[in-house]
Amino acid sequence: MREERTDMEYNELREIHRNFYYHNYEIAEDEHEIQICYDFEIENLSHFNPTFILQKPDGCTDISGLKLFREAAFSLGMVELVSYWKITCPPQVIVECGKLDETQVRWWKKLYYHGLGEFFYINHVETDMDSFMELKSTGEKITGKADQRTYHGNLIPVGGGKDSFVSLEVLAGMKEDNHAFVINHVMSAVHSAEAAGYEGKKLIIAERTLDSRMLDFNRQGYLNGHTPFSALAAFAAYLTAIVYGKKYICLSNEASANESTIHDSSVNHQYSKTFEFEEDFRDYCRNYLSPDILYFSLLRPLSELQITGIFSSFRQYHRVFRSCNVGSKTETWCARCAKCLFVGIMLGAYLDDEDIIEIFGRDMLNDPEMMELFEQLTGILDDKPFECVGTREEVNTAVCMSIRRHLKEGKELPLLYRNYMESRYYDYYRERPDQLDAWNIQNLVPEEYQKLVREKLGEIRK
Repeated sequence: MREERTDMEYNELREIHRNFYYHNYEIAEDEHEIQICYDFEIENLSHFNPTFILQKPDGCTDISGLKLFREAAFSLGMVELVSYWKITCPPQVIVECGKLDETQVRWWKKLYYHGLGEFFYINHVETDMDSFMELKSTGEKITGKADQRTYHGNLIPVGGGKDSFVSLEVLAGMKEDNHAFVINHVMSAVHSAEAAGYEGKKLIIAERTLDSRMLDFNRQGYLNGHTPFSALAAFAAYLTAIVYGKKYICLSNEASANESTIHDSSVNHQYSKTFEFEEDFRDYCRNYLSPDILYFSLLRPLSELQITGIFSSFRQYHRVFRSCNVGSKTETWCARCAKCLFVGIMLGAYLDDEDIIEIFGRDMLNDPEMMELFEQLTGILDDKPFECVGTREEVNTAVCMSIRRHLKEGKELPLLYRNYMESRYYDYYRERPDQLDAWNIQNLVPEEYQKLVREKLGEIRK
């Protein structure tokens, strides 16, 4: 439950800080790297100057002179700005360094509005897509040289979780033409890419810096909360694909990301991982950037349950993978948060209790303090945790799969599962099929890549 408060702070800040400016983006390129520095401003508060730095491949010259690169750099700023806009939520956003048509204005407002759904919810902001922001541009169209290159190969963003490893393994046969991509030196992601054989020049690490003034205002109590980072990662990956000449950007988002976090609402912690955003992003890039670079989620045809089933056989990665936000800086599982519990439940559909405890370092399923998180994940409580977790149906199915195996093997059930068996959810899901052969047709995966995914999916039943 949310604590009671009003949205007066939101309204008061909007009265004081009426305008947000996207003044400019400056590109500096030398022999080894490209740096983009953005200039944002909240009226009556501060300027903000975040940067994005990318190392260049050998032989890459004057990439910053390309019209496509400059358009992509501008677009990356359009998604970056929302992290600073949210400090005071000015009612008017003025873009001075580029030209947006009406379709683009609607596109960006939709991304901001839905991508900030959790932010609005947590901060008790009651608003709608029309009134939360007026977006207008006063700049000129972006110019530059035409790009005459031919794109080929795959750029694979890596976050360090099980999904990344499944994508890396599906595309392992194309490794010579693949690059792994990581934003910032998140060591769990870096080590995951390295474990899959992507080292040296095969691993691209971009550096995104936040302006320290934003962090100072956060500490002072200005508005703060979740922003659509996956959308920023999409534009960062697209810009990187331009620099490295990659045709395909292969994400690892699954069908489960489409489910809302808050019951009976559109609030979704994972909005910019949804198929809706994926389609919108593909359309935007085709119409305003280039049709030569294609963005899709390789794992969109699959559920979390299927992805976990594939990953469970990759035992060489079980000690390496990490997706706990709490433990990300220390490359550990905290084994006390919703993400850790979710991953443990999903793996429990395929692995023994001892394997799960060895991975996480703690017996979460016998801890009564995990009961509330467990009930949020299963749907016994209405709202899911604000984490990147699977659907309620997937969680319940995984729990029932684990219970069946425990009972069949005569093993004692963990505490959380013993309590679960007394609920109506167990009665409902216990006889339902696991649907491990299901295939989500809502995907943008090229046919030749779908074949590779189906081959990996078939290994679950072996």
